[in-house]
Amino acid sequence: MQQIDKLKGVRATVQNKFVKYSTAAAIGVFAAFFAACGGPAANTATGGVDPNETAATVNGKVIKMEEVDRAVKQQAQGQEVKLSPLELAGARLQVLQSLIEQEVMFQKAEKDGTVPTEEEVSAEVNKQKVDSRLSAEEFDKQMTAAGLNEAAFRESIKKGLAIKKLVEKITGRIEVPKDKEITDFFAGNSDLFVKKRGVRLAAIVIDPSNSGQGDTTTNDAEANVKIKEILTKLSQPGSDFASLAREYSEDPSKLQGGDLGYISEEDLKTNFGAQNAAGFMSPQFSVGGVTNVIPLNGKGYIFKLQERIEKEESQTLESPGVRQQINDLLVNNRKQLLAASYQAIAMNEAKIDNLLAKKVVNNPNELSGARPAGASTPAANANTAPANANTPAANTNAAANANAKPAANAPAKTDAKPAANAPAKPANK
Repeated sequence: MQQIDKLKGVRATVQNKFVKYSTAAAIGVFAAFFAACGGPAANTATGGVDPNETAATVNGKVIKMEEVDRAVKQQAQGQEVKLSPLELAGARLQVLQSLIEQEVMFQKAEKDGTVPTEEEVSAEVNKQKVDSRLSAEEFDKQMTAAGLNEAAFRESIKKGLAIKKLVEKITGRIEVPKDKEITDFFAGNSDLFVKKRGVRLAAIVIDPSNSGQGDTTTNDAEANVKIKEILTKLSQPGSDFASLAREYSEDPSKLQGGDLGYISEEDLKTNFGAQNAAGFMSPQFSVGGVTNVIPLNGKGYIFKLQERIEKEESQTLESPGVRQQINDLLVNNRKQLLAASYQAIAMNEAKIDNLLAKKVVNNPNELSGARPAGASTPAANANTAPANANTPAANTNAAANANAKPAANAPAKTDAKPAANAPAKPANK
């Protein structure tokens, strides 16, 4: 299944910390990243750097160090003070590259007339506030903690919407694949459309850790309250698991209503443990059943068994969903390639002056590798931004691919590790 995973392009690069910020499937990925990075705000500089110092210019537009350090702070989740000067410089450079790409694409959006109206910005701002499920006071408090204010937040939404509209306009030229292309794809990849013995699962994931701005559960007590609320709603007649997943889940799969796709029995054992795998495969656990919360890798999972495959099945081109799946893969990957190519050309055409990079080149030996006294190892990946994970083109396609149907037996979209003695049990109703 590795081949079909590659065909899905950047879909797997969407980071949970960004997606969690908003339940808006279409622009949540954009808005979360830009809310972390865009617009003027309070002085959040670290490492003795003047926040008003110019980090880079894009066609004459200045990107200040305060914007860079605000983004570093957001990604490091408060652990940036534990970074050595060398690590901090690396984090700043990678974040700055994303800010430069953002600015290049926004300037293109301005020229192409895809900047949203103030009414559209207001509508999206209000939607994000509602989707955060925070009180106005809590929302403002989290914005302040991230170094943002209302004006900066609006600006971040404006940029996100503008770039999204631009990329949609660019990729709107992609045509629907012809029947022969779909037929040829299936003929050359028929082995990818074999359903092994296994299940199709959906999940609502609750993360008690504090994963940054927009995270609605930041400790075990809040997580337990939220889990109890979800289980209560699930026990009510007519409850819809997919809708509750979109509303409550703190995992990228929320964009698909919690759908994790088909998971082979072997992958079930690897990802969720032999005991849970046996529970899902057992006829005693009926299709449509919902588990109680299952602890996995520090998170709480509530699963719904959507389908069970008792024996291996070879799908045909006429099997339900196969043609649409191939269509989505081809269209979305063409969109990804087109958007990335457009951005590459835009970057090449732009006049970019990366002053921060020049500063490092001119003074390479002044960056100490020693962390501050008493500082432990910083949070995972806090010292660097994920390479190329947050470029406008990449995020656009992550959002665009959000609705693509999973391939047969696609691995569960989770980093969960098996938990001992946590068998799948139907929820009490």
